[in-house]
Amino acid sequence: MQKVTKDHYFYAFSKENQASVKVESGSSLTIETYDCFKNQITSEDTVLEAMDWDQINPATGAVYVKGAQPGDILKVKIEKIEMGDRGVMMVEPGLGVVGHRIKESEIKIIPIHNDKAVFNEDISLPLNPMIGVIGVAPDDGAISNGTPGPHGGNMDTKLITEGSTLYLPVFHEGALFGLGDLHAAMGDGEISVSGIEIPGKVTVTLEVLIGSSIPYPFVETDEGLAVIVSKETVDEAAKSAVEIMVDTFLPQTNLTLNELTMLFSAAGQSQISQIVDPLMTARFFVPRYIVDKVGKPGFLSSGDEEVRG
Repeated sequence: MQKVTKDHYFYAFSKENQASVKVESGSSLTIETYDCFKNQITSEDTVLEAMDWDQINPATGAVYVKGAQPGDILKVKIEKIEMGDRGVMMVEPGLGVVGHRIKESEIKIIPIHNDKAVFNEDISLPLNPMIGVIGVAPDDGAISNGTPGPHGGNMDTKLITEGSTLYLPVFHEGALFGLGDLHAAMGDGEISVSGIEIPGKVTVTLEVLIGSSIPYPFVETDEGLAVIVSKETVDEAAKSAVEIMVDTFLPQTNLTLNELTMLFSAAGQSQISQIVDPLMTARFFVPRYIVDKVGKPGFLSSGDEEVRG
């Protein structure tokens, strides 16, 4: 199995990124990552103001997937997430939802012990390892890893975890895939601007799907399917996610628009991913039992989708 080490990194998704490795469609590979601070925080005494803030959110890559062409879908099966033995968190004046009330910066080192994140001597948190930054080269220009969009990027979506499958629109030949910004745990919203930031490595299987396209990333889990949308406001992102999901399912079902809207209102869930990045990210989630009954979109038809090898 091929491996991409963390010294192959970039700070913006772009068609100009040089490929660190080229793989066949259907290949599995392991990608090693820094934490979102490029491992600059070594103790709780690290001075945040002295850090190089140009070295934030490195993503490892770029991975060129042979056969990927604009209009295709890159299917990313997240096989395994392995984490380091400690994570870090921080708060700083002006950052995050409560930043206007924070008077001084603070760092917390959080050990990982017995499958828990040890917040303090009284509180240990269950782990939910997930990938904050993951995506492909965007349609136009270069987009900082800190900003999410149709290409993926800093979506900070806790559903992007071990066992889930992410579907990304492809905008350029080879897709130029990368990932980083792992979290040992993160709540919806990521309200302080940091989850439990941690280095690690991720094993993925990359497959090029043809015959259908998507406007924004989708993530499939055992529990169901979500579309992930980033816009200027949470309201815009949440409403757009609903409409994209409706438009995705409507051609697959014998339900009318009225019926599908009522069904999604009864069983679907509007959810927030993050509210602290340059764009806000929301998702609309449809449970598995609805996906299976209503009619799967073409890119979910396991074994039936066209693959460009």
